[in-house]
Amino acid sequence: MTASHSADPLDQFREWFAEAEKREPGDANAMTVATAGPDGRPSARMVLLKGLDARGFVFYTNLGSRKSRELAANPYASLLFHWKSMEQQVRIEGPAESVTDAEADDYFATRNRLSQIGAWASKQSQPLQGRFALERRVAWFAAKFHVGQIPRPDFWSGFRVIPERIEFWQAEEYRLHNRLVYSRSGDGWKTETLYP
Repeated sequence: MTASHSADPLDQFREWFAEAEKREPGDANAMTVATAGPDGRPSARMVLLKGLDARGFVFYTNLGSRKSRELAANPYASLLFHWKSMEQQVRIEGPAESVTDAEADDYFATRNRLSQIGAWASKQSQPLQGRFALERRVAWFAAKFHVGQIPRPDFWSGFRVIPERIEFWQAEEYRLHNRLVYSRSGDGWKTETLYP
């Protein structure tokens, strides 16, 4: 990380993300989403970033999933991007809100047909009685939607994490890493550097 940085952390993120898309061998948009249930116990999993706008970071999921249930009970999340090849990570914290139906519909329409069928077939996070049960559901929905556009299931949508805190971390020699934190301050952002 250079001494100069953007005044807006979303601009800073876009700059790092664009570089990660060029250099990271895996999915540059892969991120950890950490949530906590009403009992305060955390859980984390990998998902893909599917949207970024002035309001925040968007991902999509089955609304019956554990992460969705936890966000319904405790609507805060933490995101983590780790780009190993670039020795960078970005941590994002803030409240999570549901995307609009129109946003979810628009994104669902961009998914390939098999992924759309998979969304219908999966009872995400529920017990599965053998792989054949899933394959049978996939076949059933493939037959149901054999022609035409596949509608978005009402149990499948997205969340937007609205950043209140974003930390940019850059590895340096001897573990003397650079850490820059943006925190919401009114309508803008304040920044501070942290010890490694």
